[in-house]
Amino acid sequence: MKKLRKPIVAANWKMYKTVSEGKSFAAEFSWETSLAREVEVVICPPFTALQVVGDGLKGKGIKWGGQNLYPSAEGAFTGEISPLMLKDLGCTYVILGHSERRHLLGETDEFINQKVKVAFAHELLPIFCVGETLEQREDGKTEEVCRRQLEHGLAGVKGADLARMVIAYEPVWAIGTGVNASPEDAEKTIAFLRQVISEQWGQEAGEAVRIQYGGSVKPQNIKEFMSCANIDGVLVGGASLKADSFYEIVRGARRGSE
Repeated sequence: MKKLRKPIVAANWKMYKTVSEGKSFAAEFSWETSLAREVEVVICPPFTALQVVGDGLKGKGIKWGGQNLYPSAEGAFTGEISPLMLKDLGCTYVILGHSERRHLLGETDEFINQKVKVAFAHELLPIFCVGETLEQREDGKTEEVCRRQLEHGLAGVKGADLARMVIAYEPVWAIGTGVNASPEDAEKTIAFLRQVISEQWGQEAGEAVRIQYGGSVKPQNIKEFMSCANIDGVLVGGASLKADSFYEIVRGARRGSE
């Protein structure tokens, strides 16, 4: 089942890199173009650097995306960015539901659901994040929390659309801490997510959707995660900020490297 799903590695730069730094990264990042046939690569810079990064990545077989959007095509929403703006900059993907936006900025499942629907309406593919806090994990609520985030955040999404998007399991306690979930724990939770999707949106969607792991991913642990049957790639934070470490992660995500 897994061999039919192309691995996807996405870089989330968060609030790092100026325009000039993003331009330098795009110029520096070189890889064998044949890798593009084996691994899909997406880079999500800050909004200010999207254009120069996109221009620098053209012709390299790499896609780019936004880190967020507001669920409206336009309007009086000071400080926000619309799906039309992301499409105009050549974005293919958009990260939605990241734990930093859930927990630091108070985004609810219902608000994230609006964003998901607007993304699809404007031909942007969501990288939809779910994950539990350390307290929820210790209370044995990992599956309960992840199920709720899936069912509420993706309510009303058609199975055919869900099959095209990407789910990212990012345990909150592993993001930016240097402590990653074990491959066994990540695989167990991601297998559960796939089961929920199959139950709620159909077996075809469950088998087709790509599910990433995110949380302190490094070149040193990428192969362990990619050896798991249900893990189809990774969402990378800090290790994506340097071209050489991100390149090693991409190489490690190849099926043949397991």
